[in-house]
Amino acid sequence: MKRIAGNWNGFEIVWLVIFTLIAICFTIISKDSFLGFTVFITGVLCVVLTAKGKLMSYAFGMYNTFGYAYLAYINGLFGEVMLNLLFFVPMNVVGFYMWKKNMQSGKLSMRQMEAKGMLLTMAVCISGALLLGYSLSLIPAQNSPYIDAITTVLSVVATILMVRRFKEQWLVYIVLNLFTVLLWVIRTVEGSGEGLLMIVMWSAYLVNAVYGYYNWNKGVKEALA
Repeated sequence: MKRIAGNWNGFEIVWLVIFTLIAICFTIISKDSFLGFTVFITGVLCVVLTAKGKLMSYAFGMYNTFGYAYLAYINGLFGEVMLNLLFFVPMNVVGFYMWKKNMQSGKLSMRQMEAKGMLLTMAVCISGALLLGYSLSLIPAQNSPYIDAITTVLSVVATILMVRRFKEQWLVYIVLNLFTVLLWVIRTVEGSGEGLLMIVMWSAYLVNAVYGYYNWNKGVKEALA
């Protein structure tokens, strides 16, 4: 893809502009809060920069973590709250340090998992989602416990793979984003005021996850060449 601004290509710039405009439109139409809008924008910037292997992704990620945790709390998604505050906050710090250590000439060194590692990852995702889903179902105010559990476990696994610089993180993120869109569709039907914007945000993440896998796959091939 042709580079037109620094090391940004046309697709990345158009993608950012389109989803920023969508966020503004949905904020106005649905009368969403300014917090919801900032969570959307910082989230988009975070995942785009992650797809490009940029350290700055962790700065936007930290703000997004706190903002999204609050939105999840007021919507009764306690698995998402615990995930963001107890896991993403410290992992933002760890991830920044790990990525900084593995930068070569300003570029992140990307890795590929072996088949055994992928099978172990799948087993952890399935068993973890079932156990957490059952636990969340025991909380009276919890909404959609098993979908919430799936998104929580996949988020943890994908973040660990991201910190360790594995390209397979993006395959996990694709599945995660599909389930999270479903989660917010359910919340929107049940009356959530932030639901529409969150659906758009996670749909944007889904597009980015596909692009992220493409970009990191290229990065791994370059590292192995």
